[in-house]
Amino acid sequence: MKKVELIFVPTPGIGHLVSTVEFAKLLIDHNDRIRVTILSMKWFPDAALDAYTKSLTALPPDGIQLIDLPRLDPPSLAPWKSAESIIDSFIKCYIPPVRNAVRDIVSMKCSSDETRVAGLVLDLFCSPMVDIATDFDLPSYIFITSNAAFLGLMFYLPTRHSLNSSEFQSSDPEHVIPGFVNPVPTYVLPSAVFSKDGGYAAYVKVAERFKDAKGIIINTFEEVEHYALNCFSNGQNPPVYPVGPVINLNGLSYSDSDDKVMKWLDDQPQSSVVFLCFGSMGSFEAPQVKETALGLEQSGFRFLWSLRVQPPQNDASNMLPEGFLERVQGRGMICSWAPQLKVLAHKAIGGFISHCGWNSILESLWFGVPIVTWPLYAEQQLNAYKMVKELGLAVEMRLNYRKDSDEVVMADEIEKAVGMVMDGGSEMRKKVKEMGEIARKSVMEGGTSFNSIGKLIENMIGNN
Repeated sequence: MKKVELIFVPTPGIGHLVSTVEFAKLLIDHNDRIRVTILSMKWFPDAALDAYTKSLTALPPDGIQLIDLPRLDPPSLAPWKSAESIIDSFIKCYIPPVRNAVRDIVSMKCSSDETRVAGLVLDLFCSPMVDIATDFDLPSYIFITSNAAFLGLMFYLPTRHSLNSSEFQSSDPEHVIPGFVNPVPTYVLPSAVFSKDGGYAAYVKVAERFKDAKGIIINTFEEVEHYALNCFSNGQNPPVYPVGPVINLNGLSYSDSDDKVMKWLDDQPQSSVVFLCFGSMGSFEAPQVKETALGLEQSGFRFLWSLRVQPPQNDASNMLPEGFLERVQGRGMICSWAPQLKVLAHKAIGGFISHCGWNSILESLWFGVPIVTWPLYAEQQLNAYKMVKELGLAVEMRLNYRKDSDEVVMADEIEKAVGMVMDGGSEMRKKVKEMGEIARKSVMEGGTSFNSIGKLIENMIGNN
């Protein structure tokens, strides 16, 4: 039988690319007829992304080929444009190179008796590239590295836009969004939907193309978002395939400080350490660093804090309260970067204060580590709301904190949240542990995500 080639187009960014590669591996593990070519667009310089890309090029996983597209000059946009608008313009610039690459792959495979191209798998921000698939008479699939809650928002946006084409307002009443049990408060929606600087328009543009895909793939699992996934199986949308948790269980590590961090954890009692980590963009200014330090000190718990500071500050120690490092010596460790997956897997970790990126949430669930919600940007406020109010799987500290605000979370609030998440006998901790076991079973043979991937492959390979 012929091999089947899928062409993946991820949005540049370490979280998106890692999820894409891990998902590609899952497809190949399920069916060895599948081959994957990943078209890698060049974003702004990113050391972690560049290192990961080089590792893939040097030692590509079986059945996966990475093609580096030429680096394009970033679009000339006003500096006040929203991040989503910049991404949208960037993707638009890459439509011709992606089309050329797809054309070359299709023409090469057409002359081969061994392989046929079966479709394009597009990151959600690349949904305007559905037209490229159509040009070559190929089906397209949208791959969402976030959750079903976010997909519900994407389904909701075009409907709302047809009735009210203006941006959301903070004073808007609650929204009835597909996939949510409860009405969703406006204050937990992504900043982009409020943006008059291109963010709202970019989100709507992306969301409007979902209906043109042959299927939508989500990095989630049925048991954690059963209600939402049921809502989408109404025949009005493309079929939705939950395939998660898609996690790089080999971990990612580019830092020499790994050994120091892991050795320190080895010396700590089981479930005694609260871990603070806020993603690749999770940095704070001096007032917030000081309050966080005081909150950790007052809590009395052991902690591992991955602390990033915003330029022009370079030395985080200058931002800490006087005498703090001496007072917490032995029970606290601060590092500029931590191998998050390895840390969450460590027996010493008992809680996780997180920015609520979906990859981080899945990793914490996988290892049964309860979360404290401290969202910063993108859809993280919506994720925090989902975890706390809809699922009861996280401790609420903040649901609507935003990185670009002047708001400071005070020490007393942090102290209280640490105490709650580190409560070894809490009902929520038991729920998180149970959900972790369910998550692992979902990707095993016979599990819900395993079976969903099988159905997706049937859909893909059934196309000529």
